[in-house]
Amino acid sequence: MNKGKKIAVYCASSTQIDDCYFKDARRLGQLMGEQGVTLINGAGNMGLMAESANGCLEAGGKAIGVIPTFMIKEGWCHDGMTQIIETTDMHERQAKMAEMNDAGIFLPGGIGTFAEMTELIMWKQLGLYLKPIVLLNTCGYFDSMLNTLHQAIKENFMRPVHADTWCVAPTPEEALRMALETPLWDTSIRRFAKI
Repeated sequence: MNKGKKIAVYCASSTQIDDCYFKDARRLGQLMGEQGVTLINGAGNMGLMAESANGCLEAGGKAIGVIPTFMIKEGWCHDGMTQIIETTDMHERQAKMAEMNDAGIFLPGGIGTFAEMTELIMWKQLGLYLKPIVLLNTCGYFDSMLNTLHQAIKENFMRPVHADTWCVAPTPEEALRMALETPLWDTSIRRFAKI
């Protein structure tokens, strides 16, 4: 049923983080592999990027990495991916991952993950990206960011309808379910982009 589906997993490359994040990243990858869902990520060979890809691959799944040339030259590329797609820069990488996926799941990460998340939410708000966006809120990691987004809504920097551009999941199982089952965004809501 989910064969042929591709989900982008956005997350940290840091290795100096709590084990709870690694457990959820690996579990999500395993679930995707078991269900025949292809994982797309930034092809990093460290942190949650590597952990989620390894979980997927070990479960018999496919993992596609999208990575800029400069990162390959730095030796940051995971050498076990099913496929590597090389891009010229970070902007092309983000656009390619968004184009290829059927949904995006965000695991905890740093500024790079935040940038990817807010850009995808902004594209969805404008009707440029219609697919599900799911935040896997491991250990309550995204609580502060969600408070900030809701503050933006409260103070009329965003509309209440924009809170529907993302879903929040407490577990990898729920994150994958939401990514596979959440309907596409309605482009007519674009008219609400302007406050």
